[in-house]
Amino acid sequence: VQLQASGGGLVQAGGSLRLSCAAASGSGFHFSVSAVGWYRQVPGKQRELVANITNFGRAEYADFVEGRFTISRDNYKNTVYLQMNALKSEDTGIYYCNLRNPMANWDYWGQGTLVTVSS
Repeated sequence: VQLQASGGGLVQAGGSLRLSCAAASGSGFHFSVSAVGWYRQVPGKQRELVANITNFGRAEYADFVEGRFTISRDNYKNTVYLQMNALKSEDTGIYYCNLRNPMANWDYWGQGTLVTVSS
């Protein structure tokens, strides 16, 4: 399964970005039965979970999100989104999308998209 992330960029603190991650054509079945999520790697830290959404639509968020981000998925477009509002400088990092289904032993990663928040 190939995942293509996009939407990163440079934004001022307090601004917003919307990340998208699309599964390649032919991956619809994988996408529809898997959890998809966003992770990030910020300077000096290990990759960490930002948000995850199950194939049933149940979402979970890291504590640092504090209600600022919203994850959603469109199973018709095989795409997962991350709407990020009220961005902080500490949100700067590379954001990766992930598709996971432990029952099927699937664990796929997108290439990452850079988010830079200037203070």
